Amino acid sequence: MELLLAVLAFICLLPCSLADFQGEALFAVKQSLHASDNQLRDWNPNMVNPCTWSNVMCDPSNNVISVTLSSMGLSGSLSPKVGTLKTLSTLSLQGNAITGKIPKELGNLSSLTSLDLENNHLTGEIPSSLGNLKNLKYLTLSYNNLSGTIPDSLASLDNLISLQLSSNQLTGPIPQKLFLISQYNFSGNQLSCGRDLRHPCVAEANSGGSSNKTKVGVIVGVVVGLIGIILVGCVLFFICKSRITRYRREIYVDVAGEVDRTIAFGQLKRFAYRELQIATDNFCEKNVLGQGGFGKVYKGVLGDNTKVAVKRLTDYESPGGDAAFQREVEMISVAVHRNLLRLIGFCTTPTERLLVYPFMQNLSVAYRLRELKPGESIVDWPTRKRIALGTARGLEYLHEHCNPKIIHRDVKAANVLLDEDFEAVVGDFGLAKLVDVRKTNVTTQVRGTMGHIAPEYLSTGKSSERTDVFGYGIMLLELVTGQRAIDFSRLEEEDDVLLLDHVKKLQREKRLDAIVDKNLNKTYDIQEVEMMIQVALLCTQASPEERPAMSEVVRMLEGEGLAARWEEWQTVEVTRRQEHERMHRRFDWGDDSIHNQDAIELSGGR
Repeated sequence: MELLLAVLAFICLLPCSLADFQGEALFAVKQSLHASDNQLRDWNPNMVNPCTWSNVMCDPSNNVISVTLSSMGLSGSLSPKVGTLKTLSTLSLQGNAITGKIPKELGNLSSLTSLDLENNHLTGEIPSSLGNLKNLKYLTLSYNNLSGTIPDSLASLDNLISLQLSSNQLTGPIPQKLFLISQYNFSGNQLSCGRDLRHPCVAEANSGGSSNKTKVGVIVGVVVGLIGIILVGCVLFFICKSRITRYRREIYVDVAGEVDRTIAFGQLKRFAYRELQIATDNFCEKNVLGQGGFGKVYKGVLGDNTKVAVKRLTDYESPGGDAAFQREVEMISVAVHRNLLRLIGFCTTPTERLLVYPFMQNLSVAYRLRELKPGESIVDWPTRKRIALGTARGLEYLHEHCNPKIIHRDVKAANVLLDEDFEAVVGDFGLAKLVDVRKTNVTTQVRGTMGHIAPEYLSTGKSSERTDVFGYGIMLLELVTGQRAIDFSRLEEEDDVLLLDHVKKLQREKRLDAIVDKNLNKTYDIQEVEMMIQVALLCTQASPEERPAMSEVVRMLEGEGLAARWEEWQTVEVTRRQEHERMHRRFDWGDDSIHNQDAIELSGGR
């Protein structure tokens, strides 16, 4: 009997032991990084379950799977105890001032898929033990003081997609197999491309590389390449010269009084890279305004004291190089509207693509809804209505007044900026793929943010204007509720994780007051709230064909045609719900043996 009690006690203590074990390891990491009293305050050794700590994510079994401590001003060194977190899949410590060596114990993290230690002060060699991380896909160690050679063991990482080792003090040859990785960057080191150490190599990120260069091949390649560059350069010179002359003479935009009639492409400025380096204090992390799928945005001040936002693209792929990028910039620059973010200029180098925009004083709608600092005022209801209408007009212009039309593909509160008058300005539209209406009406590269992506885009990879309409509908719900499109905290209340499902449920229950952002303190018109929710639900219908065009959305927000469209939608929804309930009842009334089988499966081993 005593033995049985001991075994039961041991089994019951297993989850607590797991939490203790992980909590101790993470607390050791906190101490070694010299976190101040205000940093990681809830990482408390007396609170043993680290799944409740900030910047830590766990799976349903309370295993720590992600630790993200980016740009927090941490110093000190990285504790070897981090290597005991065997279930960790993501470790991100970029943008701090961490010193010391990379612990060889990181090689024990068999579940790790992403390791980012970029922009710190790490020294010593890259541990060869990192070659044990067979699941690793992303390894980023750029902008440190690492020395020694690149371990041959990294070449055995078959799942590696991106390897970023630029701006260190690495020497010796680059293992040839690493050139087969999709994205790599070895620049800013003293490395060689082969075993001959006398020939340094500057290898930068691209979509693959070549190995076994012979001397003859290199010479022939250089000669042919130079001839090709000269010929292409001459052709491009005359084409660009005539095109720019034509743009300056002919391109003016005018859409129903919404834009400046005098804007021409000739006003777009090409910046020198050094100019933008100085403006952003060498792209200092303290100047980061935000970060998204396309790259980071930095606040900058030009030589004439003009405040700008500089977007540094990190995953831009341009098969045609500099000329292709310039052509895309030319097309973007023509899209000028009071509710679209104006492009000031651009910069290109062999390794950089940068876009320069005006600095938006009031940042983004997402910031104003959820990230306010103490003392900053909330966005009132009349301003939210104005933001909704302004955003709709900007998207309408992209879809219906640009040729070729532009599909944004990532419409959300974070991409709607606010100027000094809280006027909505749609940003990041220039980074979406331009669609030529003469050739196709869909694109096939999935871009966007979970919770904002239309179902047909997520399942097929095909987008159209109606995928933007879906994202706009979710943004309207963000404006009304102040909440994120996905919120896992609602799971604790046994509620819907998706904001759309949550609002639909409350709308069916006639609980509109429960939908509205509590920060508004009931200072809103409930009829206007109901109208905006109706427009949002029309925009987020499952079938893209049933969603309204943005021009129709603008009219509905202005009070035209919403009632009829909403009545039609309700009829369809009632029919769908009744059909769903009939199917559910048919399933419930099925053979008892089915239920018994289900019970057996659910009660089996897990």
